[in-house]
Amino acid sequence: MTKRALVLGGGGPVGIGWEAGLISGLMKGGVDLSQADLIVGTSAGSFVGAYLAMGNDIAQLAETFSAGEPQPVSTTQPAAPAPDLSILIGKLQEAVSGVRPAKEVRAEIGAWALTSKTISEQDFIASLGGWLSGLPENAWPGRPYACTAVDAADGSFTVWSQEAGIGLARAVASSCSVPGIFPPITIRGRRYIDGGMRSATNADVAKGYDSVLVVAVTVRVPDPTIAERFRKPLENEMKVLRESGARVELIMPDEASLDAFGINLMDRSRRPAAAKAGLSQGRADAARLRSFWS
Repeated sequence: MTKRALVLGGGGPVGIGWEAGLISGLMKGGVDLSQADLIVGTSAGSFVGAYLAMGNDIAQLAETFSAGEPQPVSTTQPAAPAPDLSILIGKLQEAVSGVRPAKEVRAEIGAWALTSKTISEQDFIASLGGWLSGLPENAWPGRPYACTAVDAADGSFTVWSQEAGIGLARAVASSCSVPGIFPPITIRGRRYIDGGMRSATNADVAKGYDSVLVVAVTVRVPDPTIAERFRKPLENEMKVLRESGARVELIMPDEASLDAFGINLMDRSRRPAAAKAGLSQGRADAARLRSFWS
């Protein structure tokens, strides 16, 4: 029997809305991604993937985002003005440039994240939604699920799965902890940041599966050199998958979705439009993916 993996990439609140809409649209077109033999999520994808793996109604989540209904958020404000994220962007460019070891650069990002003023870990976890923060401490999906994070101290890459024996809420929060915006998450005495610091998709985690569907959230990048740098990790990951014998399909935002995103994936005001665009794209993409996923 063909083993199928679903990889959901990072993309902030906008990406969460788009991925929820996309998966809902695909389901309406007869492509049920909840039946994956493995769901791997990074950052935004860890949230959507966990929601899907827990057996929740993704169509309802997409509708909520499309309607622009408020989600539970913390009332605690950061202790200081938001940091200059050009530091993070610059470090990410350095990490993918190959000039220095990426792990070394990620450790520097982690050190910066540890000194940044943000809301508390508890408030951040609560802000992800009651369905997640209200779970029992060691809850984990019944379906195979994994999410990614990076150790803030040494930049090492971590994949959280059921075997890790930690709770889903902290695992997802660590994967979503964008440095400088959200707090590094404490797990067994260590602090963890967004898995997207290693790669926006980390698709190679799905190596060993026969069919892998990769969902990558992107924005328009005017500078072609920078765009190429950030595209390279995904290309390398897909090469690893294909060389292992996997069939791989990639879904990226279409033009309407890119228009809905704008340039800032952290802009929550863009999420309703992104969810609607994802729903439309999912319906349109279902026909070409039906045989691949069956």
